[in-house]
Amino acid sequence: MAGLGPGNPDHLTPAVCNALARAETIVGYKGYIRLLEPELLEGKQVISTGMTGEVERAGRAVDAALAGRETVVVSSGDPGVYAMAGLVLELLETRNALDSVRLEVLPGVPALCAAAALLGAPLMHDFASVSLSDLLTPWPLIERRVEAAASADFVIALYNPRSKRRTAHLPRALELIARHRNPNTPVGIVSRAMRPGQSVAVTTLDAIHPEDVDMQTVVLVGNSATRVSGGRMLTPRGYAGKYSLVDERK
Repeated sequence: MAGLGPGNPDHLTPAVCNALARAETIVGYKGYIRLLEPELLEGKQVISTGMTGEVERAGRAVDAALAGRETVVVSSGDPGVYAMAGLVLELLETRNALDSVRLEVLPGVPALCAAAALLGAPLMHDFASVSLSDLLTPWPLIERRVEAAASADFVIALYNPRSKRRTAHLPRALELIARHRNPNTPVGIVSRAMRPGQSVAVTTLDAIHPEDVDMQTVVLVGNSATRVSGGRMLTPRGYAGKYSLVDERK
């Protein structure tokens, strides 16, 4: 299992590069396969599927590994964050193959960290991540999680916020958050972080336009202390309340 990070080759870890170089078979969503430099795929068996093909490609990856092939399953971001590591482990468990296949998970830069880096420092204190996709999780449970995170004053990262089919979920999530946040709470909107087509914007909870958001966007909603400083989001960790930040040498 290998995380490709945001997709920019500059953010691909050496460990992942080495695993791809050794691989005989590379498996992944076709959009993620396209993120790889062509030379990383030369001479490899490449297995790719489209959206909703996760079970098929995980199964084919397990088949390849059981056949003795050095196999790498790639995911964007980190393979253990809304990605393929859990499904592959479940399939190995189901097939009683946990002792037959050596499974290694190689981390990558997750989307919320790439987005946070572009926004400034929004994740400096406790935060919660919630996916708004109800393909695998019932929507009432997602609502409960969003409201719980909002009521506990977490900074909230919203993954999979809006698709062509799911246009109502993001407005509803923002409505739930607004019950516990000031209308001028900073909100960061990052699409295609650190890859072609990147866009970064900072707005407020009462001014966000959900139609500007898609499935390749991460929405970061600040907590009660988050502010905008120099155009960047800043969630203080609390140093100013414990230490003097004034340079007393002057």
